[in-house]
Amino acid sequence: MSDTTTSDEAVAATTVKADPDRAFRVFTEGIGSWWHRGTIYWNDSARGLRLEFEPGVGGRLREIYDDGAYVIGRVEVWEPGERLTFTWREESWNVDGTTTVDVRFEAVDGGTRVTVRHGGWGTITQANAGAGGYTAGWTELLGWFVDEARADAA
Repeated sequence: MSDTTTSDEAVAATTVKADPDRAFRVFTEGIGSWWHRGTIYWNDSARGLRLEFEPGVGGRLREIYDDGAYVIGRVEVWEPGERLTFTWREESWNVDGTTTVDVRFEAVDGGTRVTVRHGGWGTITQANAGAGGYTAGWTELLGWFVDEARADAA
C-alpha cells in the first residue's frame, strides 16, 4: 500500500492479486461487501447498510438505508478494467461542494495496481475539509478492498 497527499489531492494505491477486469468488478459490484459498515466512512454510520454503484456513466454511488438512500455521487467515467471516476460529496458539506474520485486499474506482474486519486477540494468551504484525512481513509479502504478481492478469488 502507498499513499501521498498534496494540498488538493489525496492519493492511495495498492496491488491486488486479480486481473484488471475482476479488480474493477470487485471495486464496483462488491463495494457493498468491502466497505465496512459502522465506520467513520459513512454519512450516517448508524443507518448505513451498504454502498452501491449503479453501473455506467451517470449511475449513482449511494449509501443505502432501510428507509432510503443518500446519493454520494455520480459516475463520470465507467471503463471496466481500466478506470472509474465519480463525484463525491458528504452530507455535512456546503450544498454545491463536490470532489472527484478517480480510480485507475493497471495490469502489473502478479495482479492489478489500483490507484485512487481524490481531488477537487476547492469547492468545499468547511474549514476541516481537505485531502489530508482522505489519504489515510482511502489507504484503509483499499486494504478492505484487497481482502474482498482475495475472498472473491477463493
